[in-house]
Amino acid sequence: MSEQEKLTVGGLVTILLLFTPSFVLHAAPRFPGSLMGSLLGIAAAGLMLLLLAYPLIRRCPKLRQRVSAWFPVRVLLSFHVYVGALGAVLGILHTGHKFESPLGITLVVAMLVATLSGFTGRYYLAHLTVELRDQKTALDLMRAEYDRIATAIPVPAVALADGGEPARSTRVVIAAIADLEYSLRRHETIKRAFAVWMAVHIGAALILYPALLLHIWNALYFGLRWL
Repeated sequence: MSEQEKLTVGGLVTILLLFTPSFVLHAAPRFPGSLMGSLLGIAAAGLMLLLLAYPLIRRCPKLRQRVSAWFPVRVLLSFHVYVGALGAVLGILHTGHKFESPLGITLVVAMLVATLSGFTGRYYLAHLTVELRDQKTALDLMRAEYDRIATAIPVPAVALADGGEPARSTRVVIAAIADLEYSLRRHETIKRAFAVWMAVHIGAALILYPALLLHIWNALYFGLRWL
């Protein structure tokens, strides 16, 4: 993942988090049914439906083989994340901060949970995995260095007490090993805590799409005010 990709999606998620609670400062109850509000809603719904392309391609081997000849899976995943974040921002703008109906609230909450869980899994946990791998590599090197010192330069107890050069080197390596082991345990705990992100992401999506289809049906059934 590139830094530009992380900054772009992170910026969209930040905008989403800032826009969502803005109903305390601004509310436009008639905006969702207006021409501009409807266009934003149509765009958001289209992007949300487009998100289904990635899981469909990934779970259909024949389709995945055909599409991957043109677009690698990594590119499709990035596109999935971009579209999800942008669709959520447009969806919040479409609401006009009118969070009143149970269906609308359910749709907004499911959309936010799906977007934030996807962002967490794609970027934060991926970054955490890289950090864990690097720290494990560093820990293996420190342990190998400790074994080398302990084998090549035996350190008697008096040397440790007197603070000789071998003792200082040994203590530095032991301190580095202890720090790395503590950091690894902390990162592993965080990773386990966020390991359920995919279940949360899929669960939110299973709520999101029925709510979205029902919302679209309601809009068409009761009519669009700007027509």
